Amino acid sequence: MADSRTPPEVDRVAASRRAVAARRERAALKHDVAMRVITPQELLQRALDAPESPAGAMRITEFLTALPAIGEGKRDRILADLEIAPVKRLGGLGARQRIALKEWLDTRFPPLQPRGGRSRLIVLAGPTAVGKGTVAAHIKEHHPEILLSVSATTRSPRPGEVDGEHYFFVDDAGFDRLIADGALLEHATVHNAFRYGTPRGPIDEALAAGRTVLLEIDLQGARQVRAAAPDATLVFLTPPSWDELVNRLVGRGTEGAEERTRRLKTAKVELAAQGEFDYRVVNDDVARAAAEIAALAR
Repeated sequence: MADSRTPPEVDRVAASRRAVAARRERAALKHDVAMRVITPQELLQRALDAPESPAGAMRITEFLTALPAIGEGKRDRILADLEIAPVKRLGGLGARQRIALKEWLDTRFPPLQPRGGRSRLIVLAGPTAVGKGTVAAHIKEHHPEILLSVSATTRSPRPGEVDGEHYFFVDDAGFDRLIADGALLEHATVHNAFRYGTPRGPIDEALAAGRTVLLEIDLQGARQVRAAAPDATLVFLTPPSWDELVNRLVGRGTEGAEERTRRLKTAKVELAAQGEFDYRVVNDDVARAAAEIAALAR
């Protein structure tokens, strides 16, 4: 007679699959924190909201070593300072430990602090393939009160792109003339390949008329705009996960393998710069992200 305490083979297989899936999700979450796709505070909150989830089951030691620039030695010193045992899981932290860890995270990884006195000039930036163009196009279609600035670029049009609507497509000589004439608010070379720039005239006219203007540009351009117009509102668009960013870049099919590798390397650098911005918006749903950005104009 079979031992009634022994689970059927199908149950053992299902349990094994669930355990593997949970380990993979924990690994993905740690990778997302390391890449700065999600903040440590977000991961901690997910764990506290759902202690039985993969986030909640993550050990505090795993969590800390996933953070940028935290090795095992520094991890152990942090745990001693916070009086948290290494065996603790994020979802099982006590009330005092939760507060202590949150305060330490806010000191080490400060949340974004929007500046006061911001203008109606909204700058949308983020890593490659995060969907800046798609979100900007949704804002243009559903929020006509916001003017979407059209950039100039030296790259060739992609399928379906129209000159003057999606970009002003110019050659290198034409781009040089725009710079020489002071006609660009910002300009930069992106991915060591093509140049992009924002024509200044239409923006100045729209702002003078009381309209909100949205610039969809890269990190270099956002920094230039902040220097030229310190009161601009800077918004950083992030993907819901690093894996999703990779999938979007591969699925786009507009770059070869070498170009994708270079862009992903650039994306890591761009994600690390989000602390320079006023707001962080997650592009997990285009309509929701667009609505969140449009609300900043109000």
